[in-house]
Formats: sequence, C-alpha cells, structure tokens
Amino acid sequence: MILLLTPLQLFKTLSDDTRLSIVLLLREMGELCVCDIGAALDAPQPKISRHLGMLRDAGVLLDRKEGKWVHYRLSPQMPAWAARVIEEAWEADRTAARKLASKLTSVNGTADGKSCCG
Repeated sequence: MILLLTPLQLFKTLSDDTRLSIVLLLREMGELCVCDIGAALDAPQPKISRHLGMLRDAGVLLDRKEGKWVHYRLSPQMPAWAARVIEEAWEADRTAARKLASKLTSVNGTADGKSCCG
C-alpha cells in the first residue's frame, strides 16, 4: 500500500542529516546497496538500515533485493512536488553529494576498489 506523502512528512523525514545525505547521495549515484551507502557516509550498517527503512516507509525510496544485499534508489512513484524538492536540494548542495559519491569508485565499489556486496 502506497501512502500519500505530505509536505510535513517529507520535511520531517529529510530533517535528519543522515537521511538527507542518503537522499542526496542516491540522487547523485542512482542506486546503491546498503554497504556502499554506509561506506560513503562512514556510518555503521545498522544505523544506515534504520534510516533507509524510514525513507522507504515514507515513500521516498524503493528497494530491491539481490541475493543477501538490498539496493536502494529514489522512488519514481513519489509525488512530483517531492521529487522537485529533492532536486532543488541536490542543486543547492551538489558539491556535498559529489564529495560523498567520490568515496565510491562505482555504484557497487568502495574507494579502495573492493566491492562490499560482491
């Protein structure tokens, strides 16, 4: 069941630094697995998973399982106004998003070239 995302829900969801960083990183990179997001944000997997769950429950992210790994991306089903808010936030702070993304050598690789989910 898809819930209707309200402006209040979106702004409450994005008010946390970690969740906003995740959203901006996914806007920059497209799709990432949990371990890559954790590596980019230098945060433990349980913390990242908790925040990803909140973003998914709000309708901001979609996930897909590949073996034992879960990959996340921005939901194309979120309301257009919410997508515009995220796009504007990314435009305003794309340098920070690119700095996070630079920690990864590819969508599934870490800065040291080793994939954490491969």
